[in-house]
This record gives sequence, C-alpha cells and structure tokens, in this order.
Amino acid sequence: MKALESCMVFLVSLVCLVCLVSYFEKHLQLHYGSPMFEHHKLVEPNEKLQENICSRHNEVMKMFCRTDQQSICYLCSVDQHKGHDIVTAAAERTERQRELEVSLHNIQQRIQDREEDVKVLQQEVEVINHSADKAVEDSEKIFTQLIRLMEKRRSDVKQQVRSQQETEVSRVKELQKKLEQEITELKRKDAELKKLSHTEDHNQFLHNYPSLSALSESTHSSSINICSLKYSEDVTAAVSEVRDKLQDVLREMWRNILVTVTEVDVLLSQSEPITRAGFLKYSCEITLDPNTANKYLLLSEGNRKVTRMEDEQSYSDHPDRFMWFDQVLSRESLTGRCYWEVERRGEAVRVAVAYKNISRSGSSFESLFGCNDKSWSLTCYSGSYFFWHNNITTLISGPQSSRVGVYLDHSAGILSFYSVSDTMTLLHRVQTTFTQPLHAGLRLYDGTTAELCKLK
Repeated sequence: MKALESCMVFLVSLVCLVCLVSYFEKHLQLHYGSPMFEHHKLVEPNEKLQENICSRHNEVMKMFCRTDQQSICYLCSVDQHKGHDIVTAAAERTERQRELEVSLHNIQQRIQDREEDVKVLQQEVEVINHSADKAVEDSEKIFTQLIRLMEKRRSDVKQQVRSQQETEVSRVKELQKKLEQEITELKRKDAELKKLSHTEDHNQFLHNYPSLSALSESTHSSSINICSLKYSEDVTAAVSEVRDKLQDVLREMWRNILVTVTEVDVLLSQSEPITRAGFLKYSCEITLDPNTANKYLLLSEGNRKVTRMEDEQSYSDHPDRFMWFDQVLSRESLTGRCYWEVERRGEAVRVAVAYKNISRSGSSFESLFGCNDKSWSLTCYSGSYFFWHNNITTLISGPQSSRVGVYLDHSAGILSFYSVSDTMTLLHRVQTTFTQPLHAGLRLYDGTTAELCKLK
C-alpha cells in the first residue's frame, strides 16, 4: 500500500496548501485561471504535507499559537487555545524569518571573522617558518665559521708543534753529532794512552806523555736538560684549557638558545583569544587615578566611571594631572596580558593606552592621547571609529556598539580594539614593541560618560 502511495506522489504534479488536494497537470487550469483560487499556493508534493492537517479538526493549520509554540487550525484558536497569543502562520513565519536573517548575518559575520583569524594564523605560520629558516641558516653559517676557526686553530697548533719539533730535533741532533765526534776523539786518545802505558822505554814514555796526556776541554755541558716531556704536557694542558672554556661558552650559549626558543613557544601557545570567554580569562580590575584627571572630569563608582562636567571640580594641584585635555589615566600599570572593556554614553570617547611619562601640561599634541609616540587611542564616535598614534589617524570601519574591548599583550607588543555586543568584532590591531609599562586612558568630550566595566 505504501509503495502505491509513493507512486501516486510522484504521479501528482502539484499540491494546493489551502485545499490540500493533489492535482494532475491537466486539472491545474482551475487554480491558475480562477480568481477565487488566487490566494491558494501550489507546491511540489511530498510525504510530510499531512503534518499541515489538524488531527483534531481535520482542518488546515493556518494559525500559530505563540503561547504553546505550535501550529494550529482556526477551530483550535477558539477551542483549547482560546485566549492564547495567536497569530497567522504567515505572520509568525515573517517574524521568524527576520530572526533567521539576523542569525544568518551573525553567522556570516562570524565566518568572516574566523576567516580573518585563519589568515592571521596563516601569516603567523609564514612568519614562524621564515624566522625559523632564517635562524637555522644564520646559525649554520655561524657554526660553520666556528668550525672553520677551530679547524684553523687546530692546524695552527699542529703546525706550531711540528715546527717546534723540527727545530728542537735539529738542535738535539746537532748536539748529538758533536758529542759523537767528541766520543770518537776520546776513544782515539784512550787507545794512544793505553799504548803509551805499555811502552818499556822510559825516555820514549817521558817524551810522548806531555802531548798525549793533555785533554782538550769539552765545549758541552756535562748535563743535558730533557724537556720534551714537559713541552708535550704544557701544550696538552693549554689545549685542554681552551676546550674547557669553549665547553663553558657553548653550554651558556645553549641555555640562552633554549630560553629564547621557550619564550617563542610561550608566545605561540598563548595566541590572542578568539571568543569573549577567552578574553575574559585575562580581564583585569582597572581604576582611574584621580591625580591624573583633568579638572572638568568627575570620577565615580569607585573611580571606574568618569563624566565630562560643565564646571571645574575641586581637585588639588598635582604634577600628574592633565591640564589641557579632558583625559585621565588608570592607577594600575599594565604589563603581561590584560583585557578590559569600556562602556560609553554620549557622542564620543577616546579609549587609549599610554606610557606614564606622557606630557601632562600645555595645549600641544604631546599630551593628547594618540597624537604622540607615547600613546595609542581609538576614538569612538556615534557613527565611526578612528585609530590614532603619533598624530597619524586611520579611519576604521566596524559595527557600532556602546562597548569597546581592549586586549593588551605587552611582551608580544600586541594591542587590539574590539567592538563588543552579542559577538566581538576586531576593529584594529597594533603590532609594535612596548618599551615601558602602559596605563589605560580615557579622553571625554562634552556630555559624555565612560565606565571601566566590571568583568569578574
């Protein structure tokens, strides 16, 4: 039976969602040509059309009960769903369609963000590979030079020893030759004296004795210093000392290399988070320093909130106070990895980081966040963003939000600004080298308020 029904579904050309009647192609002219059927909708047949029929009243379910979140027919709306929040299925579809489009937009935005993150990671891989290849290439060159230097020193030592050997052997052999000549002369003298001693003629003995008994004085010392063994020991000791010192140098060099590589590994393993939950792991409690606040700024909420006022506040004089621009710095210095968020109300706020030694007085840009080499800032207007550093501005596009997230990785030299709402969108990222601890900063304009949000 089911097989027959399946065959009939494929034989049917279209199904009317109002009549719930299946029509063959030759019977469809009534729906196409009659004005009374102009609001009827024809769709391709499928096996789930029966789900559009109310099981209680056998009517088409054209209504939707928002109270019970289910499709119902008209009779249900005046029966068991009486008094509920009921709309037409089309109206509910329109509302859900809008929500769907928002969800699709968020998903597409997230896909775009993740694709950007993938590009950043791919660039990081390329940087790592290039850096590693360069390190290996440079170290290979240096070690090759070191090996060549060692080979040269080894050759020099060998040549020096052999040259000294040749000189010493030549000197010793020359001495040996002279001694052998002296021995030959002495042996000859010894034979003549022995012969003289056996002469029986007294006059002949006395005549020859003076000439034979006189010995020529030796030109060589009776003792010869043998220093070759000590010479060998001295050379061996000197080379061993060089080896020991080189081992110490190489050992220290290896420790430095391991520390450097480990620091790189730490940076790689602690890459920038990609979710708000990940950023919140690095959230830090920041308060504003009253001693730095311009006199037109009012601090409140435990020095986390600042408001631009029309009248000067009764602050005492302090060398850290910003005298010209409506700015304030955090009490805490920021190093390592930190994350914080700023909630703004009003037309515009500058969210910044700055070195503590930024200028505090005068109307020059030396004291304005983002207009010098001691500070970085993101100006948040109601309709746009601008990034400032060293008096160079960059227009930033991104979704508008009253909340901005700031991520700092001081050792890695990373500063990132995010638009925070249901999702986080990267507005701008800085890659630089920070030479001093940083302080969070805020610059306010007329009628604005900014607050460092509590995140824990």
